Amino acid sequence: MYHLAMSLKIPAAVRAAMAEIARKFGKQGGKKAAQNMTPQERTARAKKAAKVAAERRTAKRLATEDLKREKKASKPK
Repeated sequence: MYHLAMSLKIPAAVRAAMAEIARKFGKQGGKKAAQNMTPQERTARAKKAAKVAAERRTAKRLATEDLKREKKASKPK
């Protein structure tokens, strides 16, 4: 449901200040998180990230191969 407060505009100066704060703390995010983790937690996080990256690469490769296969099949003989 649409909320009345969502229709309010945020002034440009406030948006800029919020963006600057987000930028400042966003840069710290991964480093701070890594400092607060145990070596086992860091390893688990890295493995999960590597798995997701590999799945994305595989999906992209399969999609490309499917397009090539479809293009080849649609060519008249």
